[in-house]
Amino acid sequence: MEAALLLAAAFLLDALLGDPPALPHPVRFLGWFIHHMERRLRALFRVPAPLAGVTGESPASHRHIRRERLAGLLLLLFTVLVAAFIPWLLVRIGTAVHPLLGHLVTGLLLYSALATRCLSDEGLKVARVLETGDLPAARRQLSMLVGRQTDHLDAQAVARGAAETVAENTVDGVLSVLFFAVTGLFLGLAAPLVWAFKAVSTLDSMVGYKNERYRYFGTASARADDALNFIPARLSGLLVPLAAWCCGLDARGSWRTIRRDHSLHASPNSGWPESAFAGALGVRFGGPNIYFGRTVEKPWIGEAKRDMTAERVRAAVRLMWVTSALGLLAAIAAVGGMAAGSLFR
Repeated sequence: MEAALLLAAAFLLDALLGDPPALPHPVRFLGWFIHHMERRLRALFRVPAPLAGVTGESPASHRHIRRERLAGLLLLLFTVLVAAFIPWLLVRIGTAVHPLLGHLVTGLLLYSALATRCLSDEGLKVARVLETGDLPAARRQLSMLVGRQTDHLDAQAVARGAAETVAENTVDGVLSVLFFAVTGLFLGLAAPLVWAFKAVSTLDSMVGYKNERYRYFGTASARADDALNFIPARLSGLLVPLAAWCCGLDARGSWRTIRRDHSLHASPNSGWPESAFAGALGVRFGGPNIYFGRTVEKPWIGEAKRDMTAERVRAAVRLMWVTSALGLLAAIAAVGGMAAGSLFR
C-alpha cells in the first residue's frame, strides 16, 4: 500500500505541478556534471573533439578510438554512481530522522524524475504557436525540443516533430521511470535506481550522438540507454493501442502499424512508441531531416491518412496522458502483485 501510494502521489504531483521553473531540477545538475566531467576526461585521456586529424586505419587512429571509448565509459560510470548515491543518501538521512520523512523524500525524488506534465506543456506550446500561424515562432519552439534543424521546416513538419517527440519521450520520460520505480521498490532502492536511469537518459541526450564529436565517446551511454529502455519501449506497444481505444483514436491502426513498422527506426526502442502513436493518430513519422548540417533520410513510419496539424499534436498529448495513466495503473498492479506474492512466501 505504501509503495502504491508513493507511485500515485509522485504521478499526481507531476501532473499538477510539472517542473516549477523557480526550483532547481536534478537533471540540470546532471547536465552540469556531465559537461564538466566530459571536459576533464577528454583532457585526461587526450581525446579532443573532434578527432584532431587522426583518421583511417592507422595504429594511432585505433589508439585514439580506444581512449575515447574508455573516457566515455568512465563518464557513464561516474555519472550513474553519483546520480544513484545522492538519492540513496537523502533517503537514508530522511529515514533515520523518521520513516515517514524517508517516504516523503522518495516520493519527491520519483516525482522529479517523471516528465508527463513537461511533455504535455512542451507539446502544447508548439500546437498553440502553430494555431496562431506564426511559423517562425513555431520552428523556434520546436528547436527547444529536438536535435534536428528546424529553420527550414513547414507547418506539417513542425507538427510532426512535436508529435514524434511526445511519442518517443512517453517511454523514457514516463514508462521507463515507472518501470524502474517498481523494480526499485521491490529491491528497496526506488529513488537510486530511477535516478541511475535518469542519468543514463541524460547522458544519451547529451553525448549519445553519431556525429564526429561523440561517435566513440558516446558509445557506452547510447548502448546503456538502449538497454535500459528495451522493456519499457515494448510495453508501450501494449499500452498505446489500449490508450488509443480509450481516447477514441484508431486502436486497430496502432496495432497494425506497430507490427509493420516498429523495426524501421534506427533505434531499437523508438520504433515501438512512434509506430504506435503514428497508427493511432493516422499520420506518419520520420522522413528526411537535417542534423548538424547533414541530411538524414529516415524511413516513414505509419500512413498519412490525416494531415499533420496542431490538432494532431494535441491528440498526441492526450494519448500520452492516457498511456501514462495506464502505465501508472500497471505499475501499481505490479507492486500489488509483488506484495501479494510476499504474503504467500
